[in-house]
Amino acid sequence: METQDTRQGRGAAALEAEAEREKATFTGVTRLVIVALTLFAIGLTINQLFNLKIGGSAILDGMYLNMLAGIFLSLTFLVFRSHGPVSARVPWYDWIIFAAALAVGGFIAWNAEEATTFGWEFAAPDYGVWAAIAFYVLILEATRRAGGTVLFLIVLMFSLYPTFAESVPDPLSGYQQPFNDVVAFFIYSSEGSFGIPMQAFGSLVIGFILFGSVLQFTGGGRFFNDLAFALVGRYRGGSAKVAIFASGFMGSMSGSVISNVLTTGAVSIPAMRRAGFSARYAAATEACASTGGVLMPPIMGATAFVMASWLGLPYSEIMLAAAIPSLLYYFGLFAQIDAYSARRGLRGIPAELLPRLGAVMKSGWFYISVFALLIVLMVAYRWETTAPFYAIALLLVINQLIGTDRFTLSGFVDMIASVGRILAELVAVLLGIGMIVGAFQATGLTGPLAGELVSLAGNSTILLLIMGAITAFIFGMGMTVTACYIFLAVILAPALVQGGLNELAVHLFILYWGMVSYITPPVALGAFAAASMAGSSPIRTAFEAMRLGGVIYIMPFFFVLNPALVGQAGTAEVLFVLVCAMVGVWFISSALQGHISLVGGLGTGALGWLMRGMILLSGLLIAAPMGGLVGLGHTEVTILGALMAVVPLILAWRTGENGDAVPSPAPGA
Repeated sequence: METQDTRQGRGAAALEAEAEREKATFTGVTRLVIVALTLFAIGLTINQLFNLKIGGSAILDGMYLNMLAGIFLSLTFLVFRSHGPVSARVPWYDWIIFAAALAVGGFIAWNAEEATTFGWEFAAPDYGVWAAIAFYVLILEATRRAGGTVLFLIVLMFSLYPTFAESVPDPLSGYQQPFNDVVAFFIYSSEGSFGIPMQAFGSLVIGFILFGSVLQFTGGGRFFNDLAFALVGRYRGGSAKVAIFASGFMGSMSGSVISNVLTTGAVSIPAMRRAGFSARYAAATEACASTGGVLMPPIMGATAFVMASWLGLPYSEIMLAAAIPSLLYYFGLFAQIDAYSARRGLRGIPAELLPRLGAVMKSGWFYISVFALLIVLMVAYRWETTAPFYAIALLLVINQLIGTDRFTLSGFVDMIASVGRILAELVAVLLGIGMIVGAFQATGLTGPLAGELVSLAGNSTILLLIMGAITAFIFGMGMTVTACYIFLAVILAPALVQGGLNELAVHLFILYWGMVSYITPPVALGAFAAASMAGSSPIRTAFEAMRLGGVIYIMPFFFVLNPALVGQAGTAEVLFVLVCAMVGVWFISSALQGHISLVGGLGTGALGWLMRGMILLSGLLIAAPMGGLVGLGHTEVTILGALMAVVPLILAWRTGENGDAVPSPAPGA
C-alpha cells in the first residue's frame, strides 16, 4: 500500500517539476522559433476574431483551429522534454518531432475545407487516415509531456475505448468502430480534438491569456500587491490579509495556482513570518489565497472559457455566476485570519512601512481603468472574444506613455515566449481531452451513463453530489483543472443535471471540486509549493490549508442546491441568500478558529468545543440555502440557526476580543 511518505514524495516531485517549468527560459534559435510562431498565432487570432480578412478572404473556423493546433502542438516538443528534468536545451530528436508536428498540422489545416466538404470524419481517404493517425500519436505524446503520465494514460484508454466498446459490460457498453475510423473522427470532426475545448481556446482563451501576461509584464502584479498593502496592511494580521488580496488579484490574472504561489508567496510569506505567523500558517494562507485566485472573476482560468463554450453562454454570465462563490470563499478565509490574529494578538504592519493609498492609485490608476474597460465590454456589449484585445491596446498605450514598466524589445520578447509556453501546454491538454469527449460521442455512451449514475444514487440528489465531489477530487489529483473539468463535464455533469440540478451551478460545482486537490493531501501541490518557500512541513501545511480553506468544501453544495448563490434567481432572493451565506460562513470560520471576530473567544476545554460545535451547526443552517429539514422551509431553518448562535455569541461577548489571546508563536515555529 502507498505510504504517506510516498504520496508526499510524489507530490513534492510533481511540485519540483512544476516549479522548474515556471523558471525554464529559452535562448537562441529555440527562443526565436517560439516567439515567431506565437506571434504568428496571435496575429492569426486577431485576424479571425476581428474578421480582418487579411489575404483577401475569411478563414474557415475548422482551418483556423487546425492552424492553431499545428503551431502550439509543435511548440510543445520544444517547451517540454520527453523525460528527465525540465530543461531549456532542446535535443535534436525534439526538433525532428517539432518539424513533424508542424508539417502534419499544416497538412490537416490545408485540407480542412476538403475534409469538411467530403466528410472525412466518416470517410477519409487513405492519406487523410494516415495523417490523422500521425496527429493522434503526436497528441498523445504532447499530452504526456504537458499533462503528465496519469492524464496520458486516461486519454490513451478512452481514445481506444470505441475500438472495443461492445466487449465492455453494461452500462459502459457502446457502439464499436475500427481504429482507423475512430482516429479520423477524432481529428476531422467537430466533436473530437477540435470540439468545444479547442473552439473555446480559439475564440476566448488566447486573448485573455495574453491580457493577463501583458498585465503582469507591465507591473500590474506589483500594483495590486501594493494596493492590498495600502488597503488592509495596517489591520491586525495585515500581512496575511494582504496575501489574500494580492494572491486573489494575481491568480485571476495568471490562472495558475503554482505560479501564483511562487510569485506572490515570495513577498507575502516572509511578511507573514515577520508579523508573528507560524511558518505553517503563513504557507497555508498563501496556498489558499492562490487557489481561490483561479476561481475569481474577471479573468479566472482557461477552464471558465471552456465552460462558457460548453454551455453556450456568454463568458460574462459565467463570470457573474462565479462572483458570489468567490466572494464567500475569500470572506471565509479573511474571517479565519482575523479570528486567528485576534486570538494570537497579532498586530498590523506599522503605517510608516506601508505604501500610501493615494500614491499607489496615482501610480497605477490605469490598471483599474483597463479592468473597467474589460468588464464593460464583456457585460454591457457582450464582446467576450474581442474585449481583451481592446484592453491590451489601452494598457499598452497608457503604460508606454506614463507607466514605470515600459516595454522594451527584450521585455516584449520575454512576454511572448512566456505566452507561447502557456498556450502550448493548454493546446496539448485540450487536444488530448478532446479525444475523451470524442470517444463518448462516437460510442453514444454519455446519455446511458448519466442515467446509470442517477440510478446508482437511488435518485438521491445529496448522494449523487457526494459521488460527484469524490470523483472530481480524485481526477483533480492527476489532471490539470481544465482537463478534469472537461472529463467530468462529459461523464458526470449530465447525471447531475438529469437529477434536477441547475446546469450552470453543476458545472461550477465540478470546477470547484476539481480545484480542492491543490490544498488537500495527498497531492496538495499549492500547499507543498508554499511550504517549500516557508520551510514548513508540507503535509502539516496541507492540513492547515484544509482548515483555512474549509469553505471551498461546502460552498459548492450550497450553490448547487440553490442556484441563487450563482445568480440564477431574482435580485431579492439572491441578496437574501447571499446575506445568509455570509453570516453562515462567518460562523463556520469562527468555529474552525475558536474565536468569533468582532465579538470574542469561544473558550477552551469541553465548553469551548461545545460552543464551537453549536456555532458551526448554526453557520451551516444559516448558510445552507435550502429547506426541507424536519419539514421546515428555508426561512425557518435560517431562524433555527440564528437561535442556535445566541448562546455562543453571548459567551464570546463576555469573553471579549482579547480574553482568550494566547502568545503568538516564535517566527521560527
